[in-house]
Amino acid sequence: MAFGPLDLSGRVAVVIGGTSGIGRALVDGLVQAGADVVASSRREAEVEATAKAIEAAGKRTLRVPCDVAARASIQSLHDEVIKAFGKADILINCAGRTKRTPTIEVSEEEWNAIMETNLTGTLRACQVFGRSMIAKKYGRIINIASLSSFVALHEVAAYAASKSAVASLTKSLAVEWGKHGVCVNAIAPGVFRTALNQKLLDETPRGAEFLTRTPMARFGKVEELAGAAVFLSSDAASFVNGEILTVDGGFLASGVNQ
Repeated sequence: MAFGPLDLSGRVAVVIGGTSGIGRALVDGLVQAGADVVASSRREAEVEATAKAIEAAGKRTLRVPCDVAARASIQSLHDEVIKAFGKADILINCAGRTKRTPTIEVSEEEWNAIMETNLTGTLRACQVFGRSMIAKKYGRIINIASLSSFVALHEVAAYAASKSAVASLTKSLAVEWGKHGVCVNAIAPGVFRTALNQKLLDETPRGAEFLTRTPMARFGKVEELAGAAVFLSSDAASFVNGEILTVDGGFLASGVNQ
């Protein structure tokens, strides 16, 4: 092997939902590990800004927006990556949505919209990129699961159901595609402070409960997810397949904390 097992030099990564929040942090981690990275999302301005940052770090990228609700959009992203780089070694699926609603009030429209993005959108991307990975006999796919893949979070049943399904889908694809050299795993983030949830975490009883349940007594920093993504993307994880790697400061281990 010409490079260290955690060195992603020469690898091409695609991060869907990679222009903000957790996805952007994973993009930065992959770049630091040496990969060329294509970060995509629906918002052209964010795609452009992230591409500039990747290029400023000395790595190659593309500017291709993508909507996981449209298979043709994902296919176009895939085809542009293959045209430019000749391959896509790594796929990370970060696009997601949630909404807090008492379950008895959840409309079918809301339920279906969350499933469409979180579950079916992940499936579409896995299918589109997985096909060429299988053909090349190499690939690393990382999906984003959730604490709610394992435990219930109050009044986000649609989100929890979608993320439980993502965990199950990850294992199913690992079983089907492992023999083709494609490892499919997921990361389940704990509670990480972002611009979108800062007020919730710092100013509500829900945020206080999250903090109490986290044995490290703090919320995560999104950059602390990068190591898990680099590991699962690397040759160091060549026999890791079908795993849900939880990065949660001990949240799922938590019972009584005081």
